[in-house]
Amino acid sequence: MRASNIIYPISVPKLFDEERANLIDAFDSSWISSNGKYIRDFEEKFARFIGVDYGVAVSNGTTAIHLALEALNIGENDEVIVPDLTFAATINAILHSGATPVIIDVNDEWCISTEEIKKAISPKTKAIIPVHIYGQPCNMIEILKIAKEHQLYVIEDCAEAHGAHIDNKKVGAFGDISCFSFFANKIITTGEGGICLTKDAGIAERLKILRDHGMNPKRKYFHDFVGYNYRMTNLQAAIGLGQLNKIVSFLEKRKKIEDLYKKYLINNPFIDFQPQKEGKVCWLVSVLVKNISRDKLKKLLLEEGIETRQFFIPLSKMDIYRNYSQADNINTLKLSEEGMNLPTYLDLNEQDIQSICEKINQIVYKLGEKR
Repeated sequence: MRASNIIYPISVPKLFDEERANLIDAFDSSWISSNGKYIRDFEEKFARFIGVDYGVAVSNGTTAIHLALEALNIGENDEVIVPDLTFAATINAILHSGATPVIIDVNDEWCISTEEIKKAISPKTKAIIPVHIYGQPCNMIEILKIAKEHQLYVIEDCAEAHGAHIDNKKVGAFGDISCFSFFANKIITTGEGGICLTKDAGIAERLKILRDHGMNPKRKYFHDFVGYNYRMTNLQAAIGLGQLNKIVSFLEKRKKIEDLYKKYLINNPFIDFQPQKEGKVCWLVSVLVKNISRDKLKKLLLEEGIETRQFFIPLSKMDIYRNYSQADNINTLKLSEEGMNLPTYLDLNEQDIQSICEKINQIVYKLGEKR
């Protein structure tokens, strides 16, 4: 539960009449589980939006990554390279597949380092999972070059980067499989939900079979594989389709929100913004708090009714994962100590953002004076 004094939460989903109408239509149709027209439409339209041929909707972003690994036959005795700065779902999916994660550092743009990828490759390496962290596109051109040279799969984790692009090609259209999340705080939402995208018909078919208990699509109740129940419901897809129809305006509004934060914090020497790489989108406005305590700022803002969020704790600093990292990942450690996400949701207006920034400016200068 949120604290009762929250005026500006970190994130709030924005739902419209279209989503409500779709949801009621799916409800009235009685197709409320994992069959129905909204699932097919959502899969097709989201795949088309990203620029690939096939979409396989799933129950959430974590199961999307796990399903991708299983569809590519990645498991025991295989290694998968993953960045230290990411949500635990990325590495958990690798561990659930039976493979061994190899944790490496990020670069100055906060994304997985291509130089560290090269160092981490071993005879057991089977795949790379670049994470487009906080809407920032990874260097997919170089990553694909490395992958091709070493015959590795690439699974894109696009959970926070719907619509981000590189040279007019959207992230999610580069890897062998890409995975998106539609959790309530994402750029578009289905409540819970996710999707796997691919350009390969064979991979798409395997994703669908494994998603549906490993059942033979031509012989009901005959199972060719040990599969999973990773399906999205028609109700979720009904919401998602309405959201997808507005994704361009959502992205434009989020960019305006980020630009307004920059406008009112531009002269603050204690705040640095996420590097603005071409093609980046705004999921959550992300900043670094410099030369003062990020945690004190976070606490004092909460007392003013402003909810913020610290960056992810490095995977390598948690006991259950630390043995999968062979180095002190300096960039990730620094980002994790200084990083903070600011309230980012569609109902924020300029006056709201100005008020938030005024509080930030007041508090950071006071903290700075006490150094």
